[in-house]
Amino acid sequence: MQQQKCASLKASAQPPQAPGAVKASMVQEIGGKIVAMMATSTQRLLDLAAAAAASHDEDRVLLLLTEASGSYEQGFHDALRTVTARVAVMSSKVLVTAVHAAGLPCDGSQDRAELVSLLALTEWDMAPAALAYSEMAEDAARRGVCLIPQS
Repeated sequence: MQQQKCASLKASAQPPQAPGAVKASMVQEIGGKIVAMMATSTQRLLDLAAAAAASHDEDRVLLLLTEASGSYEQGFHDALRTVTARVAVMSSKVLVTAVHAAGLPCDGSQDRAELVSLLALTEWDMAPAALAYSEMAEDAARRGVCLIPQS
């Protein structure tokens, strides 16, 4: 009972998560005991990228890349929610200015959702976890491992 309280207190005392950081359940064996752990999608992406870089087994790299792809997508969706909330109060004119300031081309034909998506993707692609995923995918491709099946 005391351990449950302790775990509950630790969970509630965690710092707020960064954009793109969704908790994912993991189970790990430590000292012969199965321990449930929580990790963010950001941390999981970094762990997967490190594991793939260290692996010489193409099948394992493919499995790691597949899981990382899902974490990358989740991270983008989290970033999109964060950016959407941040720009919700911006006028369309200010939003276009923000898109231009981010170095992205845009014009009057693009709707608000598209502009927000562009900003979110740009921010997410610069996050360390997204950069690690890109490097992981490039390294896997150099090894002949790809998520797109060859015909």
